Amino acid sequence: MDGKGYVDVHERPALGRLIPLSVQHLFAMFGATVLVPIITGLDVSVALMTSGLGTLLFLALTNGKVPNYLGSSFAFIGPILTVSAQHGKGAALLGSLLAGLVYVAVAVVVAKTGVRWLNRLLPPVVIGAVVTVIGLSLATVAVNWAVHDPVDPERYSLAAVEVALVTLGVTLAAMTVFRGFLSLIPVLVGIVGGYAYAALRHPGMIDAAAIAKSRWFLNPVTFVQQKLLVGEVLAAMADPAAWLAALVIVPVAFVTLAEHIGHLLVTGKVMERNLMKDPGLHRTLMGDGLATALAAFLGGPPNTTYGENIGVLAITRVFSRHVIALAALFALVLAFCEKLSTMLQQTPKPVLGGVMILLFGIIAVQGLRMFVEHRTDFADRRTMAIAAVVLVTGIGGFKLELPGLAIDNIAMATFLGMLLQAVLPGKRPAERSAETPPAKAHAS
Repeated sequence: MDGKGYVDVHERPALGRLIPLSVQHLFAMFGATVLVPIITGLDVSVALMTSGLGTLLFLALTNGKVPNYLGSSFAFIGPILTVSAQHGKGAALLGSLLAGLVYVAVAVVVAKTGVRWLNRLLPPVVIGAVVTVIGLSLATVAVNWAVHDPVDPERYSLAAVEVALVTLGVTLAAMTVFRGFLSLIPVLVGIVGGYAYAALRHPGMIDAAAIAKSRWFLNPVTFVQQKLLVGEVLAAMADPAAWLAALVIVPVAFVTLAEHIGHLLVTGKVMERNLMKDPGLHRTLMGDGLATALAAFLGGPPNTTYGENIGVLAITRVFSRHVIALAALFALVLAFCEKLSTMLQQTPKPVLGGVMILLFGIIAVQGLRMFVEHRTDFADRRTMAIAAVVLVTGIGGFKLELPGLAIDNIAMATFLGMLLQAVLPGKRPAERSAETPPAKAHAS
């Protein structure tokens, strides 16, 4: 570190340090990145590939000045599940692609006009409430997976509860008791621990034959033919009904926009430089948006910058873009390991349910944390009204169903929050300062 206390973005650590530093970033993002496709029914291998490609694209578009890793976004889980169930994966991926293009459009506007209008549209009271909604609205998914038989989802299973509680316990231990490297990857530790427990105690939850039949590595041609969903996305583009269904997902982009800004501000604080100006918010938004659009086009979940990896930056003080780039390359290599992908897709639902109880709860708490860190004044009637409407409509499942179009609860809550922020009379709270980072939004 040459006495300055950190490794800068342009510096390349020696190979003996570069590899373990990159592997650490890989593990930091791994658990959440593979969990999203498992929950949404997308392919884990494609998610790893698009995560790696998206990160490399992001580094290129930000001139290597923002050492953020991009992985699967949790904010899109609910809408993707809803649209996929009703209209197929193609429509859900089309919606995710359009959400990425929203980022691109906002990036163009920000480059021309600055960020003041964005802060007015999405104040902390709106974003904090919507982030809380995202976590709590998924609570029933987590609990259902934790208590029901993975083969018969309608049947309560004591074995499922047992596995879920063990998984939750291991995850909590990793998060609160473990020290060092393991404390950075509690989700991955929890999944591995729960998976091993299920395999030993309830082996029927895992299809060992499917794992045994899978190959170690797929060649690129086979990967493209068997894994990518470009054909389904193109088919959705030709279907007017799919376009209407895809619109359900687009508004989530406004939630992840705020998350992106929060992560950029936090990264800037860690690096002690103003990344909002250099390379600029417009560049980071463009990188994130194009990475999300590319991921959706290929069949992966939308991308987002990862708080876990920002935490690694803060601990190690190694900001080298070469470390992040190598982690992305490692993810690309792992994407072609079919056996790993099959093993992950065989993860029992009670294991995922145990992890999700904590993970979705943390997302909700991060929304509440935004209220605290921004000193949101709930004695103010206007502020109270906005938060109340967003929370109840979002958590209560308030939806809008029109002929050929359904808008889910998260999108409705976001729309209503922005609308009330724009039209309700009264004094608006002080705008968020570009120098004062909001709470670290959920990592995914």
